[in-house]
Amino acid sequence: MKEITLLQPQKIVFGTNCIDKFVNDYLKLGLNRLFIITMPVIRPLISNMVERLNKNGIHIEFYEKICNEPSITDFDVLMAEAKKFGADSFLGIGGGSILDITKLVATLIDSNQKIEDLFGIDLINQKGKWFACMPTTAGTGSEVSPNAILLDEKDSLKKGVVSQYLIADAAYIDPKLTWSVPAKITAETGMDALTHCIEAYTNKFAHPIVDMYALQGIKLIANNIFKAVTDGNNVEAREAMALGSMYGGLCLGPVNTAAVHALSYPLGGEFHISHGLSNAILLPSVMKFNYAANPKKYADIAIAFGAKRGATDEETALNGVDYITNLSIKCGIPTTLTEIGIPQEAVSRMAKAAMKVQRLLKNNPREVTETDACDIYNNLYK
Repeated sequence: MKEITLLQPQKIVFGTNCIDKFVNDYLKLGLNRLFIITMPVIRPLISNMVERLNKNGIHIEFYEKICNEPSITDFDVLMAEAKKFGADSFLGIGGGSILDITKLVATLIDSNQKIEDLFGIDLINQKGKWFACMPTTAGTGSEVSPNAILLDEKDSLKKGVVSQYLIADAAYIDPKLTWSVPAKITAETGMDALTHCIEAYTNKFAHPIVDMYALQGIKLIANNIFKAVTDGNNVEAREAMALGSMYGGLCLGPVNTAAVHALSYPLGGEFHISHGLSNAILLPSVMKFNYAANPKKYADIAIAFGAKRGATDEETALNGVDYITNLSIKCGIPTTLTEIGIPQEAVSRMAKAAMKVQRLLKNNPREVTETDACDIYNNLYK
């Protein structure tokens, strides 16, 4: 069996109401200047936690201005605010964008390295301040991964920083924080988490240890996303989605994603389409492109979805493609680029941009050329 390295937070706490445990854990650290990166809508959900920290003499500064997927400019502004406060610790509470930028600022606040020089793998040279992550969506799995994504405005392309130093010191995954997430965001972030699991399971660098996380994540998400979308207060569905998302995040470090994510980056970078929506639209087409490279694994995925078993693995795999397309439709997710207003004349430009994301394309089970990328995009117009 080939070698694999698993890198995870030193502490992972999972469970409804587990954010209460954060206060007890934090107070034992001897830190007292906590910089919290979140959104105004999250404040009421964490009011008790903040009150307890204040009563124990913890100085807290909030930053609540990350509304979209973060850019290098956002990073620079936030870094200046954190330095001005004199932060000795950080807490990110939100979706993947907030968690990603929290990880970067906490890690680089005492560093002389420039963010523009760190896009790629293992380029950060030291650990930064203590930080924790609390996800409020069941989507990116960023709370347990070594990855962070930023928009490089110069290239109109989202780029990734991957480093062991971006792994949180602690992750608190409380499904209760996802209860108030709107149906649209629940659907899109859920499909992002599902894509993580699918791309990890079918990856060129897939590994039996990671396959365990990925396949269980696929089952949990595929069988609960519609329930969570249609009834946000379905506790069991929300817990299953949060767990499935965490499993997807655990796949990102040792194996990572592939062509769906690479092709989605230009949609986010140029047109500011949300990451989850981009992945959801691309997923069936990329699965259809890829399945012949590993029919058995794509058949496994289809069965995990609950799709009908066919006479061959190839037939079963295609049933899985149909299943995921129909699941997107049930969840109210567009299935074409036409529906989200992406002009077809942008296809060649997007394909060229996607080809720059070799960090992910090299993982894909089937080679993707620029022509292939154009074909995948073009198939999403009606």
